[in-house]
Amino acid sequence: MLVSPAVAVAQADPTPGATTTAAHPVSRSPFWDDARRGWHFYEDPEPEVLPPVLPKPAQPKAEPRRRDTRAPELIEFEQLQKRLEEYRNIAIIRPSEDNVRRYMQLEAQVVRQASYFSDVAQRVAWATPELDMTLQGRPVNSRAIEVFDREQSNSRAQSMSDLARSHVLFFFFRSDCPYCHAFAPTLEAFSARFGVQVVPISVDGKGLPNFPTFRRDNGIARTLQVTQVPAVYLAEPFTGKIMPIGFGVLSESQLLERIATVTAPGADAYVPSITRRVNLQ
Repeated sequence: MLVSPAVAVAQADPTPGATTTAAHPVSRSPFWDDARRGWHFYEDPEPEVLPPVLPKPAQPKAEPRRRDTRAPELIEFEQLQKRLEEYRNIAIIRPSEDNVRRYMQLEAQVVRQASYFSDVAQRVAWATPELDMTLQGRPVNSRAIEVFDREQSNSRAQSMSDLARSHVLFFFFRSDCPYCHAFAPTLEAFSARFGVQVVPISVDGKGLPNFPTFRRDNGIARTLQVTQVPAVYLAEPFTGKIMPIGFGVLSESQLLERIATVTAPGADAYVPSITRRVNLQ
């Protein structure tokens, strides 16, 4: 049997390099460059490895532009605001004469528009009493203020007289407190005018000239957290409900106003934590 020279050489000299070449065909050279294979050796060419063809990513479909359904006035106002802010920012960063003038012209236009709105709103208020804020609450005219204050005083005085049938005033004081001495005559006159009973409570166990008869503090000052005198509380003995009126020296009008405020319908819901329930029986 005839053996080609390349095969004979391969069988006779099994060198480690040949084994490595067979085991690792990755880096094989063409057969015509290998003398041991011979010129007559034939090998099929290795197939060309092409990179995998990746599918093209699907292009997101452009969403149809939604039509702005807002009122055209809202769109115009938003554009005006944006343009004014842009002009201002440009003028701040580049305060050239043209940039500043452009911003000031647009700002003047906005001010004129706001002034026109104010004029129209005022005319509407004059023609619509329920929208006129000068007719709601305390008036602004001096003559009207006099009438308003007189009516308020009469109404509160009547309410205080009715309230005196079921409520009393707790007056916390100290005999060495100058503010308590200054406030005592006012509280005494208030009691005489509206018929409300004042219960003087001495924190230090001594009285005042206007209130020689008093009660010693039996712990109620601590219960009500009285940390400063003079202090006035409105109490309803039958229910044990006690509400603070104020601390320090108060005028008669302040007493009347504050009592009317804390006894108004629904007043407890505003600041419920300050109203306390104490057994006064």
